[in-house]
Amino acid sequence: MATAALARIVRHCDQLLRTSEVTDWDRAHNGLQVENDGRVTRLAAAVDASLATVRLAIAAQADLLLVHHGLFWSDTVPWTGKRRELQRLLLEHNLAIYSSHLPLDLHPKLGNNARLAAALGFKRVRPFFFEKGAHIGLQTTAKLSRDELARRLAHSTGVAPKILPGGPETCRRIGIVTGGAGAELKKAAAEGVDAFITGEGPHWTFALAEELGLNVLYGGHYATETFGVKALAAHLAAKFRVPWSFLDHPTGL
Repeated sequence: MATAALARIVRHCDQLLRTSEVTDWDRAHNGLQVENDGRVTRLAAAVDASLATVRLAIAAQADLLLVHHGLFWSDTVPWTGKRRELQRLLLEHNLAIYSSHLPLDLHPKLGNNARLAAALGFKRVRPFFFEKGAHIGLQTTAKLSRDELARRLAHSTGVAPKILPGGPETCRRIGIVTGGAGAELKKAAAEGVDAFITGEGPHWTFALAEELGLNVLYGGHYATETFGVKALAAHLAAKFRVPWSFLDHPTGL
């Protein structure tokens, strides 16, 4: 059985993803969140770190779980009830957790936006959507009908998108920011796109999309963010010669 050192994997991830350089939202702790005994024989990847995905990782016999949304987004005390159960499982089954949020979103090759753009068939992309000191999304020029763009998105994610048809029937400039950027339609429109792909957004964005003349495709927060952890896990598996698996635990959001 191949074994890799956890410290080597963490060091490589931190360098590859520029973990210490990328500014993220408060409490999005990027990097190693939970240690194990220092050895990795099997990787698992999931969008979210939760009691459910930890159980799936244990069932898959993984000792390192790679996630996009980590354990620490709000106060995590006290460690009672389900939180105590989570802690017990992590320790008893020697499971480490590595989380990467914005660093993984914006990575030019392995990132959620890069991999979704590739899945949509977009080969020429450029930076888009400046936030937290960096462009976290991508944009491209094309000549696609709104329906064709929606069809491609559904094929790429496996989920039919929610369409806000506020813009032209033919999309010529398309922006992508995976996850939950729906509340930022004005920001997207200000950068000149006529179609904006993201994961989810509030109810009031329907009227705003009409006012802005913007097509919005909500592909699902979860569904648009499976790409990065899969790509990162595949990269690490090849480099460190350990197997990996994706743990699908969709939220429907």
